[in-house]
Amino acid sequence: MNPSHFMRRKDAAIYLRERYGVGSSATLAKLATLGGGPIFRKNGRIPVYLAEDLDAWALAKIGKPIRSTSELDAP
Repeated sequence: MNPSHFMRRKDAAIYLRERYGVGSSATLAKLATLGGGPIFRKNGRIPVYLAEDLDAWALAKIGKPIRSTSELDAP
């Protein structure tokens, strides 16, 4: 998929699922209303997403690398 290609919500959800294992059209729609989702633009009334914006959002949600769950409690 071309990274500078605008994707409709359904394709954006597929992209997120294939690349990061998470995402659905319904979740993206909800986050577009409530906030906290990836950056999107409007093409008329249709929300569209860029791959780099989806990547940035997904990577920000992923925690740092750890070797043990005990590292989560460390300061």
